[in-house]
Amino acid sequence: MQKNDVIYIAGHRGLVGSALVRRLAKDGCTNLLLRRSSELDLRNQAAVNAFFAEHKPAYVFLAAAKVGGIVANDTYPADFIRDNLQIQTNIIDAAYRNGVKKLLFLGSSCIYPKLAPQPMPENCLLTGPLEPTNECYAIAKIAGLKMCAAYRRQYGFNAISVMPTNLYGPEDNFDLQTSHVVPALIRKFHEAKVAGAATVSVWGTGQPRREFLHVDDLADACVYLMRNYDGEELVNIGVGQDITIGELARLVAEVVGFEGDIQFDVEKPDGTPRKLLDVSKLTSIGWKAGIDLREGLAQAYAWYTESEAR
Repeated sequence: MQKNDVIYIAGHRGLVGSALVRRLAKDGCTNLLLRRSSELDLRNQAAVNAFFAEHKPAYVFLAAAKVGGIVANDTYPADFIRDNLQIQTNIIDAAYRNGVKKLLFLGSSCIYPKLAPQPMPENCLLTGPLEPTNECYAIAKIAGLKMCAAYRRQYGFNAISVMPTNLYGPEDNFDLQTSHVVPALIRKFHEAKVAGAATVSVWGTGQPRREFLHVDDLADACVYLMRNYDGEELVNIGVGQDITIGELARLVAEVVGFEGDIQFDVEKPDGTPRKLLDVSKLTSIGWKAGIDLREGLAQAYAWYTESEAR
C-alpha cells in the first residue's frame, strides 16, 4: 500500500473510520476515498457496485457498520443483523469484482462465545453460544469474516479480518441510550460533576471484566496488518489486559474529576462476564498497543468536552 494509492475507508465518520483517516493522513496518503452515508447508502447494492466501478479503489478498510451498546443491540436486533449483512456483503463483493488489491474487514470481539476461554484465542470462534443481548450483531460480523475467508479461498481475493476489543476515543458516540460503556461513563460523570450531584448510577454489578483499546491504537494496528499480514485466519487486536467495570468507573471518575459516590444498579444487565482477547498472534506479527488507559481516557474526555463546547 503506497501513499498515492486510492484507499477507500468505508465508515470514515465513525469512531474507527475517523481514526483510520487520521492515521493514513499522518502517513502522507493523499488519495483517501471518503463518502458520507447521505452520499452513498452502503445498504444499496446497485449504488455500491456503481461506486466501486467508477472509482476503482486499490485498498479498502471496511469500518462501516451499525453499532451500539447493550440497550441498542437488545432493542433493535433486526436492524443490526439486516443493516450489517447488507453493508459488508455489498462492499466485499464489489471490492472483489472491481479489482481491489486488498480489503481489511473489521469485526468485533462479541463474535466469540459468551463463555469463551479467557483470554479468547482466535480459534474459539463458533465453539459455544453467543451473548444473547448482541447475538444478531455478532452473527452478522461472523458472516462477514466467513465471507472474506470464502472469497479468498474460492476467488483468491486478498481479504483479511481483524477483531478489535472494546474501543474508545475521539468521535465516539456519547448518547446514553446507544453508547458503549466508556463514553457513557464519561458523559455520566461529567454531567454529575457539572450538576454537583452526590452520586452516579452505573449499570450492573461492576464485576464483569473488560479490555479497552484506544481507537488510534486500533487504526495503527489496522494499517500495520494491511501492510504485513495476508492470512485467511482472523487476527485479534487488543491490549492483552483487562479491568473490572467497577475499576473502570472509578478511573473515569478520577479523570473527569467527579468526587461523589458510585452506585451500582444490580437490576441492570452485566452482559458477558469477561471479554479479554488473546493477542499473542498479533504480537508475533510485530505489533502491540502503545496508549495507556488513563492517558487514553483523558484524551477521550478532552475531546468530549471540546465537542460539547462547539
